[in-house]
Amino acid sequence: MGRFADKLRSGAFAVTTELTPPKGIDLAELFAKADQLKDHVDGINLTESPRARMAIEPTAVAHLLLDRGVDPIVQFTARDRNRIALQSDLLGAAALGIHNFVFMSGDPPQKGDHPDAKAVFDLTASDMLRAAHALAGGHDLAGHKLKGAPQLFVGATANPGAADFATEIANTRRKIAAGAKFLQTQALYEAATLEKFLEALKPEGVAILAGIIPLKSAKMAGWLIANVPGIRIPAALLREIEAAAASGREMQTGIDIAARTLREVRGLCAGVHLMMLGWEAHIPDVLKAGGVRA
Repeated sequence: MGRFADKLRSGAFAVTTELTPPKGIDLAELFAKADQLKDHVDGINLTESPRARMAIEPTAVAHLLLDRGVDPIVQFTARDRNRIALQSDLLGAAALGIHNFVFMSGDPPQKGDHPDAKAVFDLTASDMLRAAHALAGGHDLAGHKLKGAPQLFVGATANPGAADFATEIANTRRKIAAGAKFLQTQALYEAATLEKFLEALKPEGVAILAGIIPLKSAKMAGWLIANVPGIRIPAALLREIEAAAASGREMQTGIDIAARTLREVRGLCAGVHLMMLGWEAHIPDVLKAGGVRA
């Protein structure tokens, strides 16, 4: 199936990260980052027009990354596809050798760079997982038989710090029941958030990859808290990053906090999902300091 799926199935600790394809067809920068990362991570997510900002279609990029020795994980949103397009695109991707997918709702177009675009949202993330499960079983969502079934390794997202915790647990359970094999979480900054989530969820047979976003600055920390649902940053960490700003050590402190978070959560989950937001070059340092890679 691929390095990522094999790692999770073996029970070994997995590391994923993500890259954002560009608005255009110049992939030189993305290829350079992927080449630097492929020996340090087990899979690389390719985002699909994040924040509803149009970018090149990630399945095409994923196909090109396969030739570079990268195991891609393609994000699919409900925002841009009805159920016909979703199933068609999954079959097309599988025919190109792509097997890993993460399903999510996607950001509303009104927040992006094409605010007049019409959103689809025909299916929920759970519905998308069910569609993928049906395809892998040899038939489409309407029950019609396929001429050749794809191999798919599918997952979704979860938000352990969600304000409506009970609803998040219920939604996540639906995703697991629909066939999610792994869940990549929203960023965490303390192990207690993940512990509470796992205790309530009690996932069985599903790999949880804890999300980590390094804090580049005190300003970034404030923006995350104000704009990203589910982000909770302990007061002690805020004070630490503020002190780092005063001493000119923000970058090193951000890396240190990410590595510390990794050390705290690695015994609780099957892996981590590092969302570096331009700091991809620091992934080896975070992994080494976090005790995951030599």
